[in-house]
Amino acid sequence: MIREATRSPLEIAEELRPAILRLARKLRRETEALGVTSHQAALLGFVFARPGLSLRELADAEGISPPSLSGHVDRLEAAGLLVRVRSTDDRRRVGLELTKEGRAVVRRVRARRTTWLAERLAGLSDDDRERVEAALPALSALLEEPR
Repeated sequence: MIREATRSPLEIAEELRPAILRLARKLRRETEALGVTSHQAALLGFVFARPGLSLRELADAEGISPPSLSGHVDRLEAAGLLVRVRSTDDRRRVGLELTKEGRAVVRRVRARRTTWLAERLAGLSDDDRERVEAALPALSALLEEPR
């Protein structure tokens, strides 16, 4: 049986927004406990997923200008978490790659965030956990670009 939503999208958004923001804040704290900021973890995650990504590609993915991003990359490089690697095919192209320590940081961040979230989910009732699971496709769809 198909049930119509009882509240408008605006009413749902007003309740969902603060819940998501609080959840994101809690996950950021888990990240920062490892000595990296949430933004640094996000940058490292992009490079982890796409080794060789250029500074411009990373800036585009983050929605900021390459000059703004350059300082962040400089700090991550100084911390020994990533390196700039000149392409052997095109000497003008410089890609970003994680160091061994950078890959370890990404794995630790993901594990810590997942553990924190799993502990909270374990504290929910079976019914609430099922509702969260059922909402996953809709929450993922919220992140897709409108067509």
